[in-house]
Amino acid sequence: MKPNFLVILIDDLRYDEFGAGGHPYLQTPHIDRLAREGAIFDRAFHTTPICSPNRASIVSGQYASRHGIIDNVARDAMSHRLPNYHLELQRLGYETAHIGKWHMGNDGMPRPGYDTWVSYDGHGKLNDPRLNHDGKYVQHNGYITDIMNGLAVDFLKRKRKKPFSLFFAHKAVHPDAEQAADGTLRISAQGGYVVAERHKDLYRDAVFPRTPNMLPPAEVIKSKPAWADSFALKSGAASQAILAALQSGEQEEIRLRARMMAAVDEGVGSIIDVLEMNGELDNTFIVFFSDNGFFFGEHALGPERRFAYEEGIRSPFVIRYPRKVKAGSRRRELVICQDLAPTLIELAGGKPGTQIQGRSLLPLFAVRRAAWRKSILIEYWAEQAMPWLVGMTYKAVRTDRHKYIHWVNRGRAGELDELYDLELDPFELNNLNRSRKLAPIRDKLRRELKRLVAEAVGL
Repeated sequence: MKPNFLVILIDDLRYDEFGAGGHPYLQTPHIDRLAREGAIFDRAFHTTPICSPNRASIVSGQYASRHGIIDNVARDAMSHRLPNYHLELQRLGYETAHIGKWHMGNDGMPRPGYDTWVSYDGHGKLNDPRLNHDGKYVQHNGYITDIMNGLAVDFLKRKRKKPFSLFFAHKAVHPDAEQAADGTLRISAQGGYVVAERHKDLYRDAVFPRTPNMLPPAEVIKSKPAWADSFALKSGAASQAILAALQSGEQEEIRLRARMMAAVDEGVGSIIDVLEMNGELDNTFIVFFSDNGFFFGEHALGPERRFAYEEGIRSPFVIRYPRKVKAGSRRRELVICQDLAPTLIELAGGKPGTQIQGRSLLPLFAVRRAAWRKSILIEYWAEQAMPWLVGMTYKAVRTDRHKYIHWVNRGRAGELDELYDLELDPFELNNLNRSRKLAPIRDKLRRELKRLVAEAVGL
């Protein structure tokens, strides 16, 4: 019997922004159940940690260098031509569905590969959204997370003769915002984080503990000089307006996001209930993860997710599938979002195409220990969504222990680059790029980065 597939994607969720992930007060009992009955991957990563590129990487199994969606600029035509793994699942006999945020191109029209389609233009709206159902726009009333939860449950309740693959992409915990065709983000006075009325009093006065890397810009620049110009731009009026609208870096921002997750978790509980009722829970490969990370003020960053420090690139990543995945397990392998597509194709009985750059996760669940990757590439192209992002293009490599960040448009001959020993310095405070003692490691990482970049673009 072929398994069903359920992918639950949260927008902007940090790796530690759910109960089992280590959040100090956020309660997510239903998501935690998935973790308790499955596996948590402690080192899962986004390779281009912003919405459009990483979502394209998830469905294509490719790096942004290969699929070409490198930022959040509207690329509507390109997003209709992605080599989406759901096309292969349809050929393998699956009923496929996309419910929720798409955000590759700003139109909410159906994309190839889906038998059922529900989405919206751009970022959508947290209240009273206008949704596209299989090509027709329909006005809804209510809170979008609740509406999406109901649509997902309705899809799962259908009688069917085929296995299903549902890609369920929440708008939460992304704030209400408008994005122009050029990628510029605007937060209106009525925008920002919006919480369901029943959750408005949750976590009142709760405090997210400060970490050693929550530093002011002047301190960050001492070890990260590439940021000097950006932080100067961030002090301008346009930047400050965005920061104020989102309560960026404040405890209330963190609490608002936690309140938004309450509705998400309720939906996960409803989904589990209907799968159990249908006798399909243990035959469904469930993945819970995010499209990028988020900074709570670490390295003076926020509202931000684009950069190669751990808070930006690490993802929550939970898999429940009793046939393959040991309950209560934690995995330390370096996993990337591109690994999802080949995993599902292989589970469906197919063979991942040569265009896919991710690796199937199935060997990790085998009795015999499988050889696995030793490094990953992180890449980002400067954009103009925020005023302070100009010129911040980078390529980075992360290994089991080290991270090297090369700023493409900053400094000469790598003088402003960054090197961290993550074992001794998990908060990435001590930039070792100029260390003579670690010069051999730095040079080795530079060579590995060059190899990964060439591999990503297909050279």
